[in-house]
Amino acid sequence: MAAPKKQVQQLARQFFAMSLVDGRLSEERVAGVLSYLEKNPPAQPIEVLKAYQRLVAIEVAKNEAVVEHAGPIGADVLSSIESSMSQRYQRTVTAKSKPNPALLAGLRVRVGDDIYESSVANQLAGLTL
Repeated sequence: MAAPKKQVQQLARQFFAMSLVDGRLSEERVAGVLSYLEKNPPAQPIEVLKAYQRLVAIEVAKNEAVVEHAGPIGADVLSSIESSMSQRYQRTVTAKSKPNPALLAGLRVRVGDDIYESSVANQLAGLTL
């Protein structure tokens, strides 16, 4: 009999909780959880792994600033963004460059679900009637 979706989510949350050390995701703990799941697969292992992966991906995204830009961007700008975002969120945030020619000029920074944008494309979109 298949485990209900609620049980799959609950199990994934329990595995995720075991993956944290002092409130931070631990690579070693994640590896341990995956090793355990490989040796002791639960009911509906694919669904549990998908739910667990989603929780881990959300946590990883909280500590990464994806900086979209149209033109070249210097290491000093990325460093400045890292510093600002780390201070804003009170945790270490690393910046990752991602070219996006659709922006025309400017930047879009995504940290988890938060988006900070100062681009020409966004400003032009605001001018449409």
